[in-house]
Amino acid sequence: MQWRPARALDPTADFVRAELVAEQDGAAPGGVVLLGLRLRHAPHWHTYWLMPGDAGLPTRLDWSLEPGYSAGPTEWPAPELLRVGSLANYGYEGEVLLPVAVQVPASARIGATARFAVRADWLVCNDVCIPGGANLSLQLPVRAAAELRPTVEADAFAAARRRVPAPVSLEDARASIDGSRVRLEFSGPYATPQALEFFPMEADRIVAAAEQVLSVRGRRVSLELRAASPPEADFRALRGVLVADGGPGSSGRGWVAEIDLPLSHATMAPAIASKAAGLPGTKVLAAPASGATPAAGVDTVAQAAPSLPVAAPSLGGFSVFFALAGAFLGGLILNLMPCVFPVLSLKLIGLVRHRGDAHARLRAHGFAFAAGVVVSFLALAGLLIGLRAAGSQIGWGFQLQSPLFVAALIGLFFLIGLNLLGAFEFSFGSGLANSAAAQALEGEGPRGSFATGVLAAAVASPCTAPFMGAALGFAVTQSAPVALLVFAALGAGMATPYLLLTLVPSLLARLPRPGAWMERLKQLMAFPMFLTCVWLLWVLGQQIDMDALAGMLLALVGLGLFAWSTGLAQRGASRYRWLAAAAALAAALTILPLARSGSHVSPAPPVSAAAGAEWANWSQDLQRDALAQGTPVFVDFTAAWCITCQANKRLVLRDDRVEEAFRQRGVALMRADWTRRDEMITRELARFARSGVPMYVLYDRKGMPHLLPEILSAKAILDELAGI
Repeated sequence: MQWRPARALDPTADFVRAELVAEQDGAAPGGVVLLGLRLRHAPHWHTYWLMPGDAGLPTRLDWSLEPGYSAGPTEWPAPELLRVGSLANYGYEGEVLLPVAVQVPASARIGATARFAVRADWLVCNDVCIPGGANLSLQLPVRAAAELRPTVEADAFAAARRRVPAPVSLEDARASIDGSRVRLEFSGPYATPQALEFFPMEADRIVAAAEQVLSVRGRRVSLELRAASPPEADFRALRGVLVADGGPGSSGRGWVAEIDLPLSHATMAPAIASKAAGLPGTKVLAAPASGATPAAGVDTVAQAAPSLPVAAPSLGGFSVFFALAGAFLGGLILNLMPCVFPVLSLKLIGLVRHRGDAHARLRAHGFAFAAGVVVSFLALAGLLIGLRAAGSQIGWGFQLQSPLFVAALIGLFFLIGLNLLGAFEFSFGSGLANSAAAQALEGEGPRGSFATGVLAAAVASPCTAPFMGAALGFAVTQSAPVALLVFAALGAGMATPYLLLTLVPSLLARLPRPGAWMERLKQLMAFPMFLTCVWLLWVLGQQIDMDALAGMLLALVGLGLFAWSTGLAQRGASRYRWLAAAAALAAALTILPLARSGSHVSPAPPVSAAAGAEWANWSQDLQRDALAQGTPVFVDFTAAWCITCQANKRLVLRDDRVEEAFRQRGVALMRADWTRRDEMITRELARFARSGVPMYVLYDRKGMPHLLPEILSAKAILDELAGI
C-alpha cells in the first residue's frame, strides 16, 4: 500500500496533521474499501463534529475518484464536549479517524491500481480558530477479495467504528419539553449508565454549555437538558447521539446510540438541577471516568461528563437572592482582611478627626467612600465579563497574578507607611508615580474618601473567593446585568461599616477624643502597612526570580530615598527636590521591567505522583493517569496571594490526622498553583463554576469528584476520605 500524506496549509501545519489511510491493503472488484481521514491534533487544539455546538465548522471531505467508484457519507465517531470559556463545542482532540466507505465497481480490473484523492477542509481551534486543509491521496492495488489483508490501521478503524453511533430503539423511551427544559427518559436495553451525554444532531435545539443532569432509579434513566431560548417552532423531535460512560472502551460499560424521538409538551417535575451543588451542605458529584453500577433503587444525580472526568457543579439551584446575600456577607468580612484593614484604618483616623463636623459632611464622606468601592468592583467585574466574552480564561483575583501590579502595591503601601511615620507629607503635585493616589488618601473632602474606596477595592478583590467563591462563580456565568448586581452587592457589603459610622454619628462618640494619641496612632498604623508589604513581597517572590526580587528591594530603597529627600525639601531644603525626582525615576525604572518578569519564570518541573513525593504539581495528564489506575486524587487549587489558601494549608492540610488519612488510603496529592497565570488551571476552575481559589477536589477510586468547602476543616476532609 502506498499513500501520500497531505501538505497542510501553513497556518495550521503545527496544530493538526492529516493523512488518508485504509483498513485493508487493497480493493476488491464489486466490494467496499474502507478509507479514513486521520487527524492528529496538537495538545489542546481541536476540530469539530458534524454539529459544532456554540461555534465552529465541521470537517468537510470532497472526494475525487476514478469512474465507477463512489464514496459514502462520512461516519462520525461520537464527539467530546469541549468547553471554551462560557461556550461549549462538540469536536475532537488528540487523534480521530473519520471512516468513509468507498464502493469499488465490479468492472475494476485485478492487477490495476486504484487511486483515491480527497480534499479535506477543517477549522482547528484553541484560544483562536484557524481554517486549514489538505489535498490527500492514496493508491491501492485491485485484488481478489480472498487476497486482501488488514493494514496496521485496522485496529484504529475498529475502534472508530465502535464509537460511530447506530440508530437504536430504547425501551419505553420518550422526550418532552416544558418551557426551557427538555427531558429524555428511557429504560435499558444497555447497562444503567453512571454518566450520560447528549449531542444534538440539529442546530439551535439545546444549549450546548448548559449542564445535563442525569437521574437513575433502578433501570429507569432520565436526562434533563436546557432548550435553546426561545425553542424553535419546528422543534418537534429530539435527534442526536447518546454517549454513556464515555463511550465504548476498556471498561466494557460504555455505549453510544443514535436516537430520533418525537417531542411532546409535558408538565415536568421540578428541575433536578435544584438538588445540585452550590448550596451549603450539598455534596458535589460529577460524572466519573469509569462508572460502577449504583445500588438498585438508589437515585443517582450526576452531570453529563465532559471529555475529562470532571464536570462543573450545577448552579441551577443557586438563586440570585442567595448570590446577593453571599456577596454582601463576603464584603462585610473583607473589612477584616489583612490586605484591606490598613487602608480603612486611615479613613477611621480621619473620621475621628472630623466627628465634630456637620452630619451632612460626614454623610458625604460615607457615600463617597461607598461609591468608590462599588464603582471599583463594578469596573473590575465589567473587565472580567468583557474578557470572558472575548474568550479569555481568567479568574477572580487575576490582578495579583501580574508582578507589575503587585510591585506597584508594594511601592504604594511602602510610601504610605513612610508618610505615616512623618518622613514626608503628601503636599506636592501629583506628577510623580503613585503620588496622586497617595495624596487622595490624605484628602479631607469626599474626593479623598472616594479614592480610598477605589484603593480598598483594588487590594481587597483577591480576598473575595474564600468567602463567596460560589457566588462569584454564579455571577460570571450569568447575564451581564445579574453579574454586575452581584459585584455591586459585594462592594456594598464592604462599604457598609464605614457608611454606617457616617450615617449614625453617635457611634463615633464612642471613639476616643482627639489628642496627642492620634499622632502616635498614625505612626503605629505604618507598621500594618509594612507588614502588608512583607506579605506582598512574599507573593511577588512566587512569581519572579531572585534577581527580579532583588530589583524590587532596590526599588524600595529608591522610594525610601525619595521620601527622605522629599521631606527635607518640604522643610526648606529645596535643593533636595532634584534628588527626590531622581530617586523616584530610578525606582520606577527598576519596577517597570517586572511587567515581563513573570513570563520568564518557569514553573517547577512536574513530580510524578508515583515517585514518592508528598505533593505533585497538578496536570490533567497526571490526574488522568492516577485515576486510570484506580488511585484516589486530592487536588489543592491554591495561590500564594490567597490568605485563606495559606491558612488552610498550614492549619488543615498539614494536620497529622489528615496527612495520615491520605497515606492510609493511598491518595495521590496534587497542587495546582495559580499564583502565576495558568490557562489550564483557570479552565479547570471554570469546569466547577469557580472563578477563584481556594478550591479543593477529592476524586474517589471511581473517578467521581467531590468538591470540599473553601474554608477547610480536618473533619470535612476526614469525612470525605471515609467514603472513598
